[in-house]
Amino acid sequence: MRVEAVILSHRDWGETDRFLGLFTRELGKVHAIAKGARKPQSRKAGHIEPLMRTQLQLARGRDLFIVTQAENIEAYEQLRTDLTLLGYAAYCIELIDRFTYEEGENRPLYDLIRNTLQRLSTQPDPVFTVRYFEIRLLDLLGYRPHLFHCARCEADIKPEDQFFSAEQGGILCPTCGRGTGGARPVTMNALKYLRHFQRSSYRDAKQAVIPATTHRELEILMQHYLTYLLERNLNTPSFQRRIQKGEAIDLGTPKE
Repeated sequence: MRVEAVILSHRDWGETDRFLGLFTRELGKVHAIAKGARKPQSRKAGHIEPLMRTQLQLARGRDLFIVTQAENIEAYEQLRTDLTLLGYAAYCIELIDRFTYEEGENRPLYDLIRNTLQRLSTQPDPVFTVRYFEIRLLDLLGYRPHLFHCARCEADIKPEDQFFSAEQGGILCPTCGRGTGGARPVTMNALKYLRHFQRSSYRDAKQAVIPATTHRELEILMQHYLTYLLERNLNTPSFQRRIQKGEAIDLGTPKE
């Protein structure tokens, strides 16, 4: 079976093999063994690194797919030579890995991660790319936040600062938000951009010029909602914070 895949993760398996996490165009998320991939003479090794988009030939084994051939399509080299971009890409990959299971083909989700890696490699504003990715990911996973009406009383949202409740799945009006434990304040400016992302194509959405303070507010809000849905913390945000602080980090994809 021939598939196109983004490599989500890999780890050593046995003495010479690699265990791969893949998100494929044809099958959705799967796991596979690349036999002999750690041998010095292996032809597969350079084609199955995390963050690569690769053409794979898969054979069905007893419990797992076996990679019999691998040919790189796009290595996204820019992501591997820039630590900031690497951190953003690894964050997007971690979200895909955490939220998905082996449930079959999901072409829109595959297109989202493929397009996001391409945009991170080529677009001038990676922060915008990541914020847009988060909103589109929530849509595709069935967690689209309510942004136009109060998630509790369903009243229309007025042009004023509001609250966001991860438990309620969206915006709460000031009346409902003040009485709800765990609800977080959200400025009307941040809400405006969230709505813009939710209803716009990438081409239209990127016309917006978003202040750095609003980007930071959106980052905190989205990570709060995503970790609530996952019921666990993510690993890559701490990697990103170390980069921002200028700490010494070995170049490579952050691992769990």
